[in-house]
Amino acid sequence: MKLSILMPVYNERTVVERCVANVLDAPLPEDLDREIIMVDDRSTDGTWDILQRLAAEHSCISLHRHEANQGKGAAVRTAIQKATGDFCIIQDADLEYDPAEYPRLLRPLLDGHADAVFGSRYLAGGATRVLPFWHTVINKTLTLVSNMFCNIKLTDMETCYKAYRTDILKSIPIRSNRFGIEPELAMKSAKRQLRIYEVPISYHGRTYEEGKKIGWKDGVKALVQIIHFWLIDDLYIEPYGRGVLNNLTGTPRYLSWVARLVRPHLGDSVLEIGAGIGHMTGRLMARRLEYVAAEKDPLYLHALRNRFLRTPNVFVQRFDPEAPAGMPELANRFDTLVCLNVLEYVTDPEACLAGLQRTVKPGGNVVLLVPQGRALYGRIDRTLGHRRRFSRSEVEMMLDKAGFETERVISLNRAGAVAWALAGKVLRRRSLSKVTLKLFDKTVWFWSRVDRLLPWPGLSLIAVGRRRAD
Repeated sequence: MKLSILMPVYNERTVVERCVANVLDAPLPEDLDREIIMVDDRSTDGTWDILQRLAAEHSCISLHRHEANQGKGAAVRTAIQKATGDFCIIQDADLEYDPAEYPRLLRPLLDGHADAVFGSRYLAGGATRVLPFWHTVINKTLTLVSNMFCNIKLTDMETCYKAYRTDILKSIPIRSNRFGIEPELAMKSAKRQLRIYEVPISYHGRTYEEGKKIGWKDGVKALVQIIHFWLIDDLYIEPYGRGVLNNLTGTPRYLSWVARLVRPHLGDSVLEIGAGIGHMTGRLMARRLEYVAAEKDPLYLHALRNRFLRTPNVFVQRFDPEAPAGMPELANRFDTLVCLNVLEYVTDPEACLAGLQRTVKPGGNVVLLVPQGRALYGRIDRTLGHRRRFSRSEVEMMLDKAGFETERVISLNRAGAVAWALAGKVLRRRSLSKVTLKLFDKTVWFWSRVDRLLPWPGLSLIAVGRRRAD
């Protein structure tokens, strides 16, 4: 295994060589190699020359440079892209944090208990230089506000020392270029429901005369960042997430509406295909004897296992909906197959549904949710990765060919169909803004009540089928 040490550097010529020496000498757990990824943020004081020499002397140093100064967040973002280790630690180049404490940060990760570990300057157990009163008050206030919006209990949100599993860190989109990276990572880690641990660390803070760069303006910006990332659900970079999952994160009331329509058709044992990060699983699994949340994406599987770690009736299963024959132990096992927002992504939905039919007991149900209306297919669908939209007749025919009798079809979200057509067809947009989705979700209570009164087809279709006896 390997640890990637991510080191943003800007104008630190007086301390950077000693800091790198400390990182090179830092003790690591057995069988853990290290790489140091240094990103010079266009230093102007001779730091770059020192870094070039160090990189030439030590093969474990990977050196990169920005063409223009952008800030700590931008430098960390570049370093993350270059990381090849199993775990990452962010390390400032200013000697305020002690690399000798890497084993303490890494232990919860290596033991499999954590996805992220924050080093806290305020937990008992670390030696800390006495700092100016107001500096400490501002740090603790920012942490308090962050906790209020994140709904987690950190003692030190603004800490530099944050250690992550690399696959998870690479999947988090980092938008902040400066010190806003700290509240951004805290907020997104909380929203992703990562297993976050805190460990005590020592802290040897500098004064502004000694070179400290962060100031009160950065504190104000941090408050703005906390509110911004509370409002905006920007949790997965594109290669790691189906776009619909990112959007659905911010629409809990809509998801609850869908769940109310699906729930009456579920039996005691349920297989949910394409469970994603557990949005619907959490709403449907109650009072089921067995609920299997199935996914093929490793990142989503990890998120599901974290979320339902202590839920005894929920089991997480790796499952490719386009290759169901590879799971013979699931044949004729479930009362209900739930397939929500899946068939629009697969190459051959008819063959996929026919293969999934084998998992359902004779007389059991399948519940489908698919996007409706071929005429609505456009730029937004392509951005989300949809291959198609469906008509009611196509869904009924597909169910019949797969061995199901159609029992009920519900046209859903007629108001959304208008917004989709306007954004995708008229305005030629590639996506719905997250603000629009938030506003829609706040008014779902109204749209759900008038939905059946509107005279046009809905944006989505829920279909319920019963498996015919063999």
